[in-house]
Amino acid sequence: MFLIGIIVLIIVSTVVVWKASDALGDAADHLAYHHNMPSIVKGAIIAAVASSFPEFATVILSTAIHNAFELGVAAIVGSALFNILIIPAACQIAIKKPLDAHRDIVFKEGQFYLISVVVLLLIFTLSALYFPVLGTEYLRGELNRGLVLVPLLLYVLYLFIQHQEIKDGRHEIDTFEPEMSLAKSWGKLILSMILIFIACEGLVYGAIEIGEILHMPVVFWGLTVVAAGTSVPDTLISVRDAKQGEAGAALGNAFGSNVFDLLICIPTGVLIAGTAVIAMNEVIPLMGFLTFATLLTFIFLRIGLKLKRRESITMLGVYAVFVLWMLAESLGFSHLVW
Repeated sequence: MFLIGIIVLIIVSTVVVWKASDALGDAADHLAYHHNMPSIVKGAIIAAVASSFPEFATVILSTAIHNAFELGVAAIVGSALFNILIIPAACQIAIKKPLDAHRDIVFKEGQFYLISVVVLLLIFTLSALYFPVLGTEYLRGELNRGLVLVPLLLYVLYLFIQHQEIKDGRHEIDTFEPEMSLAKSWGKLILSMILIFIACEGLVYGAIEIGEILHMPVVFWGLTVVAAGTSVPDTLISVRDAKQGEAGAALGNAFGSNVFDLLICIPTGVLIAGTAVIAMNEVIPLMGFLTFATLLTFIFLRIGLKLKRRESITMLGVYAVFVLWMLAESLGFSHLVW
């Protein structure tokens, strides 16, 4: 009965995250339009940060309250994979025609996201080289606050580039008549954030408990259940934008969310914890798969600057392979990660 209660808690928490994030995204959209943000910048920063708030809350809660930094990292990596594979595919399938990929998405957002993956893998490696944890079977490193300043500064560079895009006037500004005042938009934004924090606590608690009940690594539930639950908002926002003809905002949200997740969310967990031990035998395979998925999506978007149905199905299949691999790891049939 307790297991059923935990499952219900996870489902209810996911629904609350979904609804609250939808409201948060709506408020963020209005704020973006109030401040005359271009469509691509709106997707890459405003919508991305808004829809990534569940992942941000998950890292804070898992680290500060449950002392489970690895669960937060797993949720981030799983969410990044979900975003890069599922969101573009879902957008293309939803509109039932090839999804246009703006050149700025491929050559600016996509490439900066690739840099983000490389930088995160670099600081993990540096932690193992310069701050090794001795006396363990596998290579481990201690990730400290000094190292995580690198991705944080990289995100500042990302914001500077976006600012220059607005300043140079390279993008057309959307025409939009806001339905909410500026004050109401901010109020809705703050209330949505509070609800998301509460719901994410339900997801984190549920993941920890179900892992203990089923005797499965909590990391597995972070990579799959928590990641999918927190990525639902990203998917809904992007699909909505794609249906409205804003393919740039839809794809920009997917890439921008991942940039925020990797460069802000994971470092935030380290800043809270002070230090975090990184097991390279776990990190390398997962980051390797994330790199593969990123390159695959980048190639699909680059070919003709359109994402077609066959490519979308392939991306869904790759994500299914990842979930099956993680399940095999958790059940002891594979030993590449744990």
